[in-house]
Amino acid sequence: MKGLTNVIAVELKLIVRDPMSAFFALVFPAIMLWVKLRGGNKPLQGGTPLIDATVPMLTAFVIGLAALVVLPATLAQYRERRVLKRLRATPASRATLFVAQWAAHMLLAVLGSALLIVIGLVAYGLTAPANFAGVLVAWLLSALSLGSIGLLLGALVPTGRAATVIGLGVFFPMVFLSGAMIPRETMSGSMRAIGDLLPMAPAVQAIRDGWAGGPTSPLTLGVMVAISIVAGGVALRTFRW
Repeated sequence: MKGLTNVIAVELKLIVRDPMSAFFALVFPAIMLWVKLRGGNKPLQGGTPLIDATVPMLTAFVIGLAALVVLPATLAQYRERRVLKRLRATPASRATLFVAQWAAHMLLAVLGSALLIVIGLVAYGLTAPANFAGVLVAWLLSALSLGSIGLLLGALVPTGRAATVIGLGVFFPMVFLSGAMIPRETMSGSMRAIGDLLPMAPAVQAIRDGWAGGPTSPLTLGVMVAISIVAGGVALRTFRW
């Protein structure tokens, strides 16, 4: 257990030291928050203050960025540089590697989420989560489901550059259509219908429901659990050192 903790700590340091990863996971979402609130904290349809919708949305954005873009690129770079070949000669298993990479990248998402919340509280009067436990469960399941997809991409893609391109190609349609950048209240019916089919939609919905204090659909949580099991299982079976 101590060895795994050390590996996670080292991986997190490497990720944070990478200028691009640190910028897009920590700084870029904060810039987006500022851009969205430039016009004031106007309420959305239904009366939700814009800040109370935007921070949960961008929290899902941060999770998705760390899971779908940074994580697969890291694994693919390790494969490209033959780091995985050397790890194969150690007692480390595929599952151990996956746990370490997932934990390190989700800790990056924790830092990004915490920064958004602090800025929201200090600068924009963000309301604290009405159901903290619900937000926590939603966040963890979001990290598991999207992280499993990221591990699957990292298990298959041979190079870091290809992983980045594919990750961004998966990430940006999701954030635009699932409600992680544009509030679902302002979308057309067709956009919402398409977004509902994407794996990030349950994450956005569950986090927003918990923040507002509303009940989270068991189906929404179940979908994220199912994605985690299926994508994670396929990733383990198809992983190439």
